[in-house]
Amino acid sequence: MEEVDNKQVIFKGYIERPPKETDMEIKVSKIKLRAPKGSGAILVKNLYLSCDPFMRGRMRDFQGSYIPPFVPGQALEGFGVYKVIDSENSDFKPGDLFSGLTGWEEYSLICRPQQFRKIQPDNIPLSYHVGLLGMPGFTAYVGFFEVCSPKKGEYVFVSAASGAVGQLVGQLAKLHGCHVVGSAGTSQKVDLIKNKLGFDEAFNYKEELDLDATLKRYFPQGIDIYFDNVGGEMLDAALLNMRINGRIAVCGAVSQQSLSKPQGIHNLFSLIIKSIKMQGFLQHNYLHLYPRFIEHVISYYKQGKIFYIEDMNEGLESAPAALAGLFSGKNVGKQVIRVASE
Repeated sequence: MEEVDNKQVIFKGYIERPPKETDMEIKVSKIKLRAPKGSGAILVKNLYLSCDPFMRGRMRDFQGSYIPPFVPGQALEGFGVYKVIDSENSDFKPGDLFSGLTGWEEYSLICRPQQFRKIQPDNIPLSYHVGLLGMPGFTAYVGFFEVCSPKKGEYVFVSAASGAVGQLVGQLAKLHGCHVVGSAGTSQKVDLIKNKLGFDEAFNYKEELDLDATLKRYFPQGIDIYFDNVGGEMLDAALLNMRINGRIAVCGAVSQQSLSKPQGIHNLFSLIIKSIKMQGFLQHNYLHLYPRFIEHVISYYKQGKIFYIEDMNEGLESAPAALAGLFSGKNVGKQVIRVASE
């Protein structure tokens, strides 16, 4: 049975700070290009890997989350696009393309495929199946439409608005007839949000000394919907500027993920006096809506009504730096690693 080299990104050990390149290492092992007989497993060649904020939580030795931590000494795992090489599972045929959870390596033996979706031939870039049409895009869709329950003409604020999720939330809000403002951490990202993604306004939060005053400047009439990707001070300021019956979708808290003592929220009383709904959510609780999401977003994309910005890194060797850079704001758009061509 043929064996080949298999380059892997290995997780070295648990951390309580932002990830660094040195928390991961590249190693080469051997792998057989066959799935074990009768195992129900599949052997895949990974083409694209997705860098996502939830991976930071898996770098802690914490068992109370919705997904288990990484295992030190083993390859990282995340969402990817892969091509089936060999299969002992009737749902997967050699040559087929799928998106789903896979290892951070050139080849993966997947014993229990999870959250997988067959990729049908179309004119959409393969990498979009870990972004626009993948977990981040679906998170944006269900968070905005199911959690936020938007109405035409409402005022929407999106933090981390140039990221994998935020960029789509803002565009969906504009298509729904809302007034949309986004925040980001560089002037380049602010320019993209306004001139490429079509938000009404955007600002660089790092240049603002008083976030409460900033939000009052951009939302003199108040905020109906806040799509929160960062938590912390931005969430606290948004609470002060919400309108009566406003909605807050708590999607992420990237500003708090690596703090040993996360910041407390001081303005929760606003939830009471303004009858605000604030809800956290996970996209996998809404998978019954995935067909509708795919239909709508593909249609918007093919009509040129939606754009999606990627930050593409080439080669598995670039993966540690790409993942670490995600938590310092180095990425511009959805962070993706191209491992191999089809």
